[in-house]
Amino acid sequence: MDLPLGLELLSGACLVFTLGMFGTGLSDLKRMSLTRSVDNVQFLPFLTTDVNNLSWLGYGALKGDWTLMVVNAVGAALQTLYILVYFYYSTEKGSVLWRTLALLGALLLGYGYFSLLVPDRPTRLSRLGLFCSLFTIAMYLSPLADLAKIVRSRSAQCLSFPLTVTTFLASASWTLYGLLLGDLYIAVPNVPGIATSLVRFWLFWRFPPDHKTLYRPLQA
Repeated sequence: MDLPLGLELLSGACLVFTLGMFGTGLSDLKRMSLTRSVDNVQFLPFLTTDVNNLSWLGYGALKGDWTLMVVNAVGAALQTLYILVYFYYSTEKGSVLWRTLALLGALLLGYGYFSLLVPDRPTRLSRLGLFCSLFTIAMYLSPLADLAKIVRSRSAQCLSFPLTVTTFLASASWTLYGLLLGDLYIAVPNVPGIATSLVRFWLFWRFPPDHKTLYRPLQA
């Protein structure tokens, strides 16, 4: 469908900022490969973002929104790669596997419910939108799971500053995009992304990471 110029520009901004947000995980990928460990790398954001991408991919396909479909197809592929690499280097593979299976199981149950028990398309779209919104909020809150650890260690080293910046830009873009489309399922859940990004900016200012210990020397 043809979009007004302003909405088309905002759609482009959503694409650029969101793909930039997903791409920041490449620095974690490099860190895991160099250190051959998952120290100072958070797993939960990878997992919640992957499930979030798959959920929004279904919503975008049902709605016929190519912006949603392209962004979330690429995002799901990247997050799956990050999860596989994290699993490979993790020393707690059982925990990683069970958490992954639990969230993927919830996703499959959700898809089964919407496909089999909600035949009416408008109702399915609204309920799927609510389902996606809850996962988006979980995705934005997940980097704060280590809040107590950050305060205790007085270091925000486990947080990613590029991810914080791109999350702020992406969530702000999607909020405006959803408002212009009149789709509150897109706009509302991205507001916590703005709020949690501001919290993370404060954590970086209050507890700056020690860059000297960002990478551990490789074992000979």
